[in-house]
Amino acid sequence: MIARTTTLFSATAIAAALVLTGCSGAGGSGDDAAAASGPNLPTGDEISTTADPALTALLPQEIIDKGSIDIAVDIPFPPMAMYDNANREIGFDPELARLLGQKLDIDVSLNKQAFDSVIPSLQAGNNDIIMSGMNDTPERQETLTFVDYTHGGFAILVPAGNPKDVTTQTDLCGKTVSVQKATVQGELLRAMDCGSDPVTVTELPSDLDAQTALRAGKSDAYVADAVVAEYVAATTDDGKAFDVVRDPENPAGFDPVYSGIGILKADTELIDAIQQALQALIDEGAYQEVLERNNISAYAVESAEVNQGAGQ
Repeated sequence: MIARTTTLFSATAIAAALVLTGCSGAGGSGDDAAAASGPNLPTGDEISTTADPALTALLPQEIIDKGSIDIAVDIPFPPMAMYDNANREIGFDPELARLLGQKLDIDVSLNKQAFDSVIPSLQAGNNDIIMSGMNDTPERQETLTFVDYTHGGFAILVPAGNPKDVTTQTDLCGKTVSVQKATVQGELLRAMDCGSDPVTVTELPSDLDAQTALRAGKSDAYVADAVVAEYVAATTDDGKAFDVVRDPENPAGFDPVYSGIGILKADTELIDAIQQALQALIDEGAYQEVLERNNISAYAVESAEVNQGAGQ
């Protein structure tokens, strides 16, 4: 799934989300007015919450002293994260990040980071947590603890008309499939039992690169989290470029997995603070509103649990 559809924006906004690049600082936004106003908080019609002093007290002293939580986000990765036409980070991860900061009464800095470097950025001390639709896997749990926030499968995109007649996951055997580098989809595809006709997995630096490979005919299919694939199919060329392979036996996507907020295992105080803040947002309904706002409510979790990916 998700781990890595949202409200469909105007053509202008979608184009901006896919082509704008940049890196935000402590203000977390390219919008000068927002940055000048102080902490990176929800604005406009974004979901908002209130601070809880008891949760703030759970934060590590070094985070309190620094005055912010630095968050690694791979942008663009719609609908999980993208830019609007004012270069402000929007989508599920940035909006939930601002809510967590608001609940914890701490500023958040949303820092653009290539997906394959988000874990090293924590290890180097450049970021504190990862919010980038990251799948919770046993391998990643060797380094991270996950506060899980979504659950679902991955989806397959093919060119419009489905020229290679891909109807289920096993039909990918013998075909070339493009995926984003360092995602769990590549691992799943390579592990498929295809006998003497394995999947040829083409890993590319960004999710957009993987989509482009499919459009250019360099791959037969593109695989991503279901919510991402649905968004791409709905918004690319007004929905005319790609088809989603819909398997009635897997309506929520193939191989459902948990995804969540990644935090270094040693940062136990921060893990506890983030977990309890997310639970507070679930209890009050703000978490569900962010899911609904981004059209991914089908992938909700009922409670803020850690490392649920261990037994999948």
